[in-house]
Amino acid sequence: MGADAPLAERLAAVDAAIADAARAADRDPGELTRIVVTKFHPASLVRELAALGVRDVGENRHQEAQAKAAETADLALNWHFVGQLQSNKARAVRRYARAVHSVDRDSLVDALSDPDAAALDVFLEIDLSGEPGRGGVAPADAERLAERVLAAPGLELVGVMGVAPLGEQPRPAFARLRAVSERVRAIAPGADRISAGMSGDFAEAILEGATHLRIGTAITGKRPDRG
Repeated sequence: MGADAPLAERLAAVDAAIADAARAADRDPGELTRIVVTKFHPASLVRELAALGVRDVGENRHQEAQAKAAETADLALNWHFVGQLQSNKARAVRRYARAVHSVDRDSLVDALSDPDAAALDVFLEIDLSGEPGRGGVAPADAERLAERVLAAPGLELVGVMGVAPLGEQPRPAFARLRAVSERVRAIAPGADRISAGMSGDFAEAILEGATHLRIGTAITGKRPDRG
């Protein structure tokens, strides 16, 4: 399916591929949540997606996410924040996001915590690369951070998130994420979701138990020229 195909065709093609990958993994496609990441695309595209039945939308930059959420507030969408989040932006993100997929440090847990707000779904971002400067908590520290989230008012620990490192086959990385997920579930049985898989590797993620797929360009097409 080319990037110049109509949006509805690209969405249908990806959904068919997700269903095929789920069946190959002996899983029910209905248990998977497909999040369309609309990075750099206008709010008008979000409206087009909503008209096609999309309800879960993702962004990885707060300024862009905040503006699009405001412009599409009438659509009752579930906004997922999937990028690196600065602690000083946490309260603002809470105002529109249903879930934050990139919680990776104590200071961010504290900044997102709010006893007076509706519960925010939290995924622990796990570092699958081991490279300095990359986002994510070290796998060995996942349980400790999970305990921190569990103790924070206003947060609901729902699972883990990871990005397959560049230059590595994705499935072994997702297998490592699945192993961390199992450890986290030992202390938080309800944290059974795995956010993994993007346009190029969602089939491998599904094989390793992904429940939430963050798919951008395969659906949205080429990102607009930002000048």
